[in-house]
This record gives sequence, structure tokens and C-alpha cells, in this order.
Amino acid sequence: MAHISLKNITKRYDKVAALDNVSLEVNDKEFLVLFGPAGAGKTTTLKMIAGLEFPDEGLIRIKDEIVNVVPPANRNVSMVFENYALYPHLSVYDNIASPMRSSLYKESEEYIKEAVHRVTKIMKIDQLLDRLPSQLSNGQRQRVALGRCLVRKPNVFLMDEPLAHLDAKLRHFMRAELKEMQASFNTTTIYVTHDYMEALSLGDRIAIINHGKIVQIGTGSELFYTPADEFVARLMGEPEINLIDGAVSEERGKWNLRLLGRKEPVTLPGDIAERLAEKNVSDVHVGVRGNDIEYSLEPKGDGWFKGSVYVLEPIGNRSILTVIVEGVKIRIIAPNDFKSEMDQDIYINFHIADAIFFEQATGKFIVRHKQEELLREESKCLN
Repeated sequence: MAHISLKNITKRYDKVAALDNVSLEVNDKEFLVLFGPAGAGKTTTLKMIAGLEFPDEGLIRIKDEIVNVVPPANRNVSMVFENYALYPHLSVYDNIASPMRSSLYKESEEYIKEAVHRVTKIMKIDQLLDRLPSQLSNGQRQRVALGRCLVRKPNVFLMDEPLAHLDAKLRHFMRAELKEMQASFNTTTIYVTHDYMEALSLGDRIAIINHGKIVQIGTGSELFYTPADEFVARLMGEPEINLIDGAVSEERGKWNLRLLGRKEPVTLPGDIAERLAEKNVSDVHVGVRGNDIEYSLEPKGDGWFKGSVYVLEPIGNRSILTVIVEGVKIRIIAPNDFKSEMDQDIYINFHIADAIFFEQATGKFIVRHKQEELLREESKCLN
């Protein structure tokens, strides 16, 4: 059990800043997910905490102890690497048992046997205990590496994309297992991923990182419904959020929004209008997710935009419909039985009450309708 604190951490490789003045607090027993694109600084952050890399600037604390120059072996952290890092000459059993045979954390062989069998049964690799890593598939090696991490009870679990090489069914199963194991072990966990579904399903909180900087920290609901900027909004969701140029103006005491070159405006809800007036913003990006857009193959009335079908992508239990309106591609979520032809006329309507407004110049979040109520309700559901 440990509280972890990173204060103004900077790490450079030559002239490139892998981490740039990063500050992060991870609460005791919390499951924190580090989420971001490749090269964002996620793995470097884990290596700093594990002691595999040392910061050029800043302080790292584990359980209120400064550990900047403490060797990895003395930090009592357990880490699973993206590239497995298994001992090639040891069997699966001995690889998983190895942390409990070290001089610092030595356990009896009876305890080791029980622990190894418990973890390998969960990982569904109990039939592979005598094999060498070279005799395993990539998915099996990943499970061995994960089992070696989970077999002991450290202060901190550090997990670098541990499910990346598992098939979809096992990945879904392991998400639930990881969450349950973390709760039963009562251990602080930092989990790295670039899969937003993993981030949302596993994390008590999620820290978004990009170009070595923390962009936003919050619950999954906070990041999904009130992203700090357009970068976060694009990360959270599939298909990617639609960002549409909009012009805001005040006319006769009402705040109106014009989209996609249309002269007829949409009247904005009062709370959105108030916030836009406070910010004195006229040019916005309107973020609309694919499930907040109506569509019809038949002509509709006022407020609907005419477009054409660009492509329809069935993906199992739903389809992603891409429509072109005034030269802009709009992605919509449709049922898996929806049928259309390429270039067919289609009519769409945006649910502006569910839209997210960003400054066009900076990409920063401005407002969404009833955002406090929405987050409050989501918090109740989570609790």
C-alpha cells in the first residue's frame, strides 16, 4: 500500500523531453490509468517510479519517502513490461516464482508453489508450467509476465499495456480479473494503455498524457463528458468525436449557432449561451459524438442537413456511417442492420443539447449543456 507523488518531473533524452514538468498524485489503493498515444511518455513515467530511469529534475515519493536515487530492488514495486522481459532459460513456473526467490522478498517453497498455482489458474496457463518462454505464443508470454507481477504483494503494481497481446475474449475477461485482484490486494496500481475502453473500464481515475505533459486527470465520466480540450475529446470514444466549425452570435437577446454554412441558426440553451457570453467567443468547434446525431434517408424539415453517404462500416453489433455534409465528413453510429448505398442522399440532425463546445482558436473546452448535473448523475451511477 502506497501513496505515490511525482513533483515537477522532467526527463530528457538528448534534446528531447520525454517528460516535461510532470506532477501527479496517485492515492493509496487507487487504480490509476495512464492513457495517451504512442510516444506520449507513459512508459517513461512507469520507469521513473520503478527506478529503471532517474529524473533530470523533480522529486518522486513512494509512501512519503523520496526515492529518486533508490535502486529498483529496494522500492518494493512489481512491474509487468510490454515486451514481457521473461528469463529465457527458466520455465513458466520458475519465471513466475522468481520474485519470491529474491533475497529481499524470499518466501518458502511451499508458499511459492501455492502462489504460483493460484495465479496461473487465474491466467489460464496452469497447463504450461514446465514450458520455456520460447515454446509459448505471444499471448501466453504476456500472461506469464502478468502472473509474475501479480504473484507477490508489493507496495505498487506498475503495468505497461499488460493485455496488449491477448485476444479480445481473454482481454475482456482479464480486465475484470485485474480490477477484482487490485481490490482484494489493496495495492496501488498504475496501468498504462492506449485503449480507451481499457482506460474507462479499469481506472478509478485516468491521467491523459501527451508529448510528456499531463493534459487532464479525472474519472472516466469527467473525461468523456467534459474533456479539457479537443485532444482529450478525440481520444475518448469510437468513432472519434465530430468537431464542426460553428459561428456564435447574439441576436435579439438570444444566442444563436450557425453550422456548416447554413443561414438558419440554432438557438442555444441558456447555460451554454451564458458561458459563451462570459468567454466572449464567436468562433467555436462543436463536438458531437456519433450517437448524438439523428439520420434519415427521407427528407426532413427545419434543422436537418442534407448530405450524402460516404461509407458504411459494419463492426458487429453496430455500424459506423460516414456522411459528407458541405464537404465535411460526419461520423454517425447506426444499427448493424442499417442499409444504404454510396452517394445516397441522407438527412442528419445534431443534438446540440448533447454537444461539447471548444474554442476554435485554442481547442480548449468551453461548456456543455447541464454539465454539472450530468457529472453528478454519472457519479451516482458509478457509486
